[in-house]
Amino acid sequence: MGDLSKLADGQWQWSGWLTPKGRVQALFALLRVGPETLWLLLPDGDAGALAAALGRFVFRSKVKLRVPEELSVCGAFAAPGDAVGAVGATAPGATVASGAAARIDADGDVELDFGDGTTPRTLRIALSGSAGALGANAGDAAAAGPRVDADALARWRAFDIAHGLPRPGAATLEAFTPQQLSLDRLRGYSVHKGCYPGQEIVARTHFLGQAKRGLALFGCAVAPTAGASVMAGDRVLGTVVAGASAANEAPGHAALALAVLPLDRAEDAPALHVDGAALAPLPLLDGLAR
Repeated sequence: MGDLSKLADGQWQWSGWLTPKGRVQALFALLRVGPETLWLLLPDGDAGALAAALGRFVFRSKVKLRVPEELSVCGAFAAPGDAVGAVGATAPGATVASGAAARIDADGDVELDFGDGTTPRTLRIALSGSAGALGANAGDAAAAGPRVDADALARWRAFDIAHGLPRPGAATLEAFTPQQLSLDRLRGYSVHKGCYPGQEIVARTHFLGQAKRGLALFGCAVAPTAGASVMAGDRVLGTVVAGASAANEAPGHAALALAVLPLDRAEDAPALHVDGAALAPLPLLDGLAR
């Protein structure tokens, strides 16, 4: 659902895969490694199933899709060496472009800046066994790899949620449009690029101004389950997209929750809760748009 025509070698952006009805069924970072190579970095979900779904749209024999089992992905709350947020930085042996830049060294290892401009955060993709040099694995899919730091993994997820990067579980896949997930905050979709599943729904919603729901962030005592109903009194108001331990990313709160709610809510509306547990509104943080 992103526009690849403006993505230069060494650049990456947020993107996703929609159902024909415009519902998000996968959300990922999309990196153009070279003129003929793209990587989809899928933090949640089944990479093999996504590859099979995309394979149904391959009409040219030269296009190959595969899940690279030889690669490992890890992350750390540390400054990246050469990939710098929204501004490219050139290093010896690296291929880097302006925009959301990545460092691709002579060995094919890749480094992405996943920070927000204030808190440094780095994602590294490398041959299995070498990526762990940065510390904690990033993403639930990497949790089985070496050198897993459970605390850092929890903080990584909380950082994503606090910045409005949905981490949907199976219960909320195919439930929401890009607008309902506020993916415009991440520059995660294009309303001008045509010919992708769900594009008509996305464009119509954008140009007719019919987006009535969006993401909201809350602090809470216990992380709610994805798919749980957000209640206003005894009335269902919205749905939890993701919940997680706050991991010290939201002082005063033990857990965080992202929910899709109506954009227009009365100031005197009843307090919100999930399964009787109160929700405290928090501002979504900026800095992850690419």
